[in-house]
Amino acid sequence: MGSRSLLAASILAADFAELGEAIREAEAGGADWIHIDVMDGHFVPNLTMGPVVVEACRRVTRIPLDVHLMVETPERFVAPFIEAGADRVSVHVEAAADLVATLRDIQARGARAGVALNPETAPEAVRNAMGIADLVLVMSVHPGYAGQAFLHPVLEKLPILRGWRAAGSGRPVFEIDGGINPETARQAAAAGAEVFVAASAVFGHPRGIRAGLAELRSALEPAPA
Repeated sequence: MGSRSLLAASILAADFAELGEAIREAEAGGADWIHIDVMDGHFVPNLTMGPVVVEACRRVTRIPLDVHLMVETPERFVAPFIEAGADRVSVHVEAAADLVATLRDIQARGARAGVALNPETAPEAVRNAMGIADLVLVMSVHPGYAGQAFLHPVLEKLPILRGWRAAGSGRPVFEIDGGINPETARQAAAAGAEVFVAASAVFGHPRGIRAGLAELRSALEPAPA
């Protein structure tokens, strides 16, 4: 991974009546990925999007679709989401019956494989998957709803994960999701995050989607003095 931070615009906070236009605006504004949160009402209390939404997103953008499966038995959902157009699929270590097999299945189907961990889950839970995963997603809120406050203690996980990577445990990139705004993005970057998922800070920005992305980019990549 290079030094440039990646911004993943989460459509969880988008206006679904104008979803296609919102995604086009995010792409034009510099989003690197579109992040899609899939919730089943069981693993998390909310219920959101299925493969049909991913398929619709794929029709309106060329940038990668980053699908986060917050579901029970995620291995059941890998194939339909990749067939719908997902470029990256992340599953939770807390939900996968056989995490390594699920990650390998994602990769065998042509997508990048990610492993996500909840705020209370220790980084050791994903260590055995580090050599396989393309992505480790650190949740900085309790999964389920947009607009929650950032949980600062999760930042302690990132130096541990980076240390394992530096010691030869694979080459995953480190993504953080939840409560991301310019201030928390800077803090997460200092701790070692490389991909930043932002929902309300992008799609709920009072001056619009492009302004939200520009503020995040400026916070992560300040102009040289």
